[in-house]
Amino acid sequence: MSDLEHAAARLFCIGFTGTTVPPEMQSLLERGVAGATLFKRNFESGPQVADLCADLKTRANRPFLTNVDQEGGRVVRLAAPFTRLPTMRSIGQSESPESARRMAAVIGRELRLANIDMNFAPVLDVDTNPANPVIGDRSFGSTPSLVAEMGTAWIEGLQSAGIAACGKHFPGHGDTAQDSHLELPRLSHSLERLAEVELPPFIAAARAGVAAIMTAHIIFEAIDPDVPATMSPAVLTGLLRNQLGFKGVIVSDDLEMKAIAHHYALREVLVRGIRAGVDLFLICETPDLQNAAIDAVIDAVEQGEISIAQLHAAHERLDILFSNYVRPAQLGDLSERWEMKQV
Repeated sequence: MSDLEHAAARLFCIGFTGTTVPPEMQSLLERGVAGATLFKRNFESGPQVADLCADLKTRANRPFLTNVDQEGGRVVRLAAPFTRLPTMRSIGQSESPESARRMAAVIGRELRLANIDMNFAPVLDVDTNPANPVIGDRSFGSTPSLVAEMGTAWIEGLQSAGIAACGKHFPGHGDTAQDSHLELPRLSHSLERLAEVELPPFIAAARAGVAAIMTAHIIFEAIDPDVPATMSPAVLTGLLRNQLGFKGVIVSDDLEMKAIAHHYALREVLVRGIRAGVDLFLICETPDLQNAAIDAVIDAVEQGEISIAQLHAAHERLDILFSNYVRPAQLGDLSERWEMKQV
């Protein structure tokens, strides 16, 4: 494998089917992908998922990022013996940041026992639209102050347990009437409205040192009327990096979601996304697409559309996340350690 191939592959975190490592994953591990995302399709039991993540880390033979969406409520990938949390809305209604912090720490300790390094949580979207088909009770509440307070506590709890938190979906998915898994939403809010409602939770998260922030596949017309946030320099570099001061890893939402896949060619998404400031792209299901994405980045560098320096800038941010949160595989019987998770 060439240095360029490894550099390109490190921009991707991939998903797969099955409860053991499938054959097609081996070549992607060898190409140098940064990590893997787990779903319900990868889970049978606590010990099994711990062994699966350990196997991935061992096969990679280098620091390798494992992650999952374990929010609570209706978005959980790992069932019992993992603690089943109520919805974020229910947690927000308690108005107890300390309670949120403790719950997140429990989840964090469980994920660490299972060889998982990052949780794609908390949701930092403000629930302002009752017709929203995708956020709703995944949000802590309908006011930016409550979401900021509870979201910050959640981040602190997860990261105190050694799990990277990833706030989502920047710059805000709470007021859409469309699901970006299925279509490409547009929001026409003014900059003043965004600054008042959508952005405060992300500002608080950045100040709290959240390890990563995930992009929204949404067009925010007041910032960039042409492309969704995932592909927009104005949103990711201008707003998130320069104005909000976020220095961590920018993660794309899954590129196989229809908001992206049905509107843009893969190569265009990657070139624009890298130029915009994405450090890590999620491609959560299809091996052919995952390999094609790596090839597309290699070609774009060779054609001068993106620079190797842009890849290295992303690597530097990933290096910090890896240093702080990515751990070697813990081997052995998970059940022997599980009783200690609350300690």
